[in-house]
Amino acid sequence: MDACDACGHIRVSYNSCRNRHCPKCQGTQRERWIMDREQDLLPVSYFHVVFTLPEPLNQVCLRHPVAMYNALFHAGWETIQVFSADRKHLGAETGMISILHTWGQQLWLHPHLHCIVPGGGISGQGRWKKAKGDGKFLFPVKAMSRVFRGKFMAILRKWAKSNHISLSRSFTDALYQHSWVVYAKQPFFGPQQVVEYLGRYTHKIAISNHRLRSIEGGNVTFTWKDYRDGEKRKLMTLQSTEFLRRFCLHIMPSGFVRIRHYGFLSSRKKPLLRALQRQLGLTSVKPEKLTWQRICTLRLGYNVDICPNCGKGTMITIQRWLPGRSPPAIMNIAKQYMNESYQTG
Repeated sequence: MDACDACGHIRVSYNSCRNRHCPKCQGTQRERWIMDREQDLLPVSYFHVVFTLPEPLNQVCLRHPVAMYNALFHAGWETIQVFSADRKHLGAETGMISILHTWGQQLWLHPHLHCIVPGGGISGQGRWKKAKGDGKFLFPVKAMSRVFRGKFMAILRKWAKSNHISLSRSFTDALYQHSWVVYAKQPFFGPQQVVEYLGRYTHKIAISNHRLRSIEGGNVTFTWKDYRDGEKRKLMTLQSTEFLRRFCLHIMPSGFVRIRHYGFLSSRKKPLLRALQRQLGLTSVKPEKLTWQRICTLRLGYNVDICPNCGKGTMITIQRWLPGRSPPAIMNIAKQYMNESYQTG
């Protein structure tokens, strides 16, 4: 519990749960991660590529999430490697930052991979080589879709065989007949736009608090964006149990890593990345280790030490409670004491 040294305002700050699926506990972690990634940017064009699994695989993802999501990561990176190694498209080693999302706007299961790929790579001579296409596109998406499908199906069959799981002919036929979507957006305008993109996508969860409109009568109402209707925002109401069921579809298995780095953007190739930055005229400076309070001030635009009531005083911690202890009764006594103290001067 904190009290303002100017007006006596009382504020109780509960410990964060720090769960990565919590909409309230991701702000400072996201900013800290972005600050680290800013040190890895190059003065080159970057592309946003999305790999999406077809709907028939949803049931397999529910039963075997670790295997299927790992397969999605591997198939996506192997697809990028095929095209980057091809001299017709690039002929160099590239890198990738990939982020797993499993949800759609209505909270249905929709596994897909958001990837940031530099518009070029490192040649055999250790020099930067720009991708072909005059910076307008990275690789042809139709060809990428076919390669992505082939890579994923090969991994799926190998996994099924090693785990003694039978894949029916009708199931595999349905997968081949279904469209495998690889979407490549227009390139980012610069490194700053890449950072803004990372901020929106890295620590995102299935639904954030600002989309919730009402929770009453056993129902939850939230907004969703209808991409098929001009991206109009609409309202959806679900029974609370159905809302929770859909939300729980997107809770990651314990210890599963949903943000991964590949190629020269991976941790083990950091020296190669630093050498490439120097080659392109950049000097990397190790970021200062900031406290969460400092991150809030510099990156999120508010000072947690300033009184939210008067805007002048400083919030000073006057009481702490151990885990499992309930503060309300003590808090009311403290509030009364503080109010009486400030009234009497």
